[in-house]
Amino acid sequence: MKSSAIPPIAATLLVLGACSPANDVQTRSPAAVTVNGTAISQKTVDLIARQNAGSGRPDTPETRRFIVDQLALQLVVAEEAVKKGLDKAPEVAEQIDAMKQSVLANAYVKDFIKNNPVSDDMVKAEYERIKATVAGTEYKARHILVEKEAEAKEIIARLRKEPGAFAKLAMEKSKDQGSKARGGDLGWFDLKRMVPEFGAAASKLEKGKFTQEPVRTQFGYHVILLEDSKPIEAPPMEEVKAQLSQQLQEQNLKKQFDALKAKAKIEISSAPGPVPAPAVPDAIKSK
Repeated sequence: MKSSAIPPIAATLLVLGACSPANDVQTRSPAAVTVNGTAISQKTVDLIARQNAGSGRPDTPETRRFIVDQLALQLVVAEEAVKKGLDKAPEVAEQIDAMKQSVLANAYVKDFIKNNPVSDDMVKAEYERIKATVAGTEYKARHILVEKEAEAKEIIARLRKEPGAFAKLAMEKSKDQGSKARGGDLGWFDLKRMVPEFGAAASKLEKGKFTQEPVRTQFGYHVILLEDSKPIEAPPMEEVKAQLSQQLQEQNLKKQFDALKAKAKIEISSAPGPVPAPAVPDAIKSK
């Protein structure tokens, strides 16, 4: 029996009480299937179906029948494991406990997010805070990257005679495969994204001018054409609202986690040991 045949979440759900005696099921959730007097709730099937749908698998009657069949099979096998006392094996008990902790921790996170929502006012305040820090200039440029300085000087000499040939020369001679096909176009960029030598040269150029000497960087020699520049502006709040909301939510969670850890008594018995070095075969040991 292939392990992939059983929904991976089912083991966790079953271990944590997705199943209950049939006579108790009405206090929980309608049963989707009952196996040897133990019910598997419809909520369990619904949860797995939703998670499958989130992974791109359609939620269809056929899919749900498969889920029910696999949950029933898993319960049958799990009961046999209990009969053999496998649930008492230390390694199995530890896995069950770890699953329980994981589900409970996730439940806590969901409850915290539900009861501590990020408001529009909080998002707006964070947006204004970040917006106030936005400063500087962004540039739009093209470049031609070559290996040798002499080649860069030849390109500059040609551009002095034919300034409009920059894109053509970039496609013919540049070794920057990322921009070559676009005629050397680098789009808009912040100088902080560029290596210092490139940024310094680009910032000194006037609009429509190219470097009169090759610019050397770790990648080779550049000829740079500045096409435009403008002040850096923050994007509209609506474009980043969802991202900011998520960031604030994560920050709130981290603060809560830090507070919980600070109140807890955490004792680390031992640090993980170093990974042992691989053994050296006798055949290559020095004699």
